[in-house]
Amino acid sequence: MCPFGGPLFDGTTLGLFANLVCHCWLIETDRDGLILVDTGFGSADVENPSRIASFFRHFNNIKFKHSLTAVSQVKQLGFAPSDVRHIVLTHLDFDHAGGLSDFPDAMVHVMQTEYTAAKILDGWRATRRYREMQWQRSRHWRFYEPDGEQWKGFSSVTPVQGLDQEILMVPLPGHTSGHAGIAVCSQGHWKLHAGDAYFHHGEIHRPRRHCPPGLRFYQRMMDQDHAARVSTQNRLRALALTELDDMQIICSHDAAELRHVQSNSPRQ
Repeated sequence: MCPFGGPLFDGTTLGLFANLVCHCWLIETDRDGLILVDTGFGSADVENPSRIASFFRHFNNIKFKHSLTAVSQVKQLGFAPSDVRHIVLTHLDFDHAGGLSDFPDAMVHVMQTEYTAAKILDGWRATRRYREMQWQRSRHWRFYEPDGEQWKGFSSVTPVQGLDQEILMVPLPGHTSGHAGIAVCSQGHWKLHAGDAYFHHGEIHRPRRHCPPGLRFYQRMMDQDHAARVSTQNRLRALALTELDDMQIICSHDAAELRHVQSNSPRQ
């Protein structure tokens, strides 16, 4: 996504247009097949951009490319789309759930409150952020309530069901009512995909919050519960600053943060 604003929006890009990503995780397991965390935009979004609400399509200046879809990159790695057996979602926004239609047979894991909000469509923002045509082909759903255990200072954390791989749904409310982080344990080290709980690395990886004005505006516009989102960010910042050696936290849209993680994370 390349919204107008350059460095005033993303903090790094030189020029008129910023550079935001919508990255996903692909987890390869021994017994559970492939697990996809979020799906980004899908091939049907590329072929028919009107699946995305006009406001967000133009505001974000979305560049639709087949090569950037999750299904295309899964194939580039030598897998078939059917190898993706589980999809774990941070939330159902248009830029996170568009690829669901490329994996119709996968089990989709999401918070119950998020799915309910996406079905109710309460208000102008909800009717544009949630696009049911992106996920109406999905036949298998598993819903989660915020009633699990404590984990790293967060409450009501629930293991994703039906997996041998240790993956947790971590409620991170604010951006949406059912927004969750996805925590994955690999070789004793935790990685947390924080979704849209923050948009810029300076919001949690510094003692004092820093965020470019464009992203601050966009986050505020998208907040379902502003106070909850601020509280969530404060808790993530405390976690990031106290567990630097045992925890990797990354959000969905910060291209600079993604490049940093990729450069320091050899493929396993």
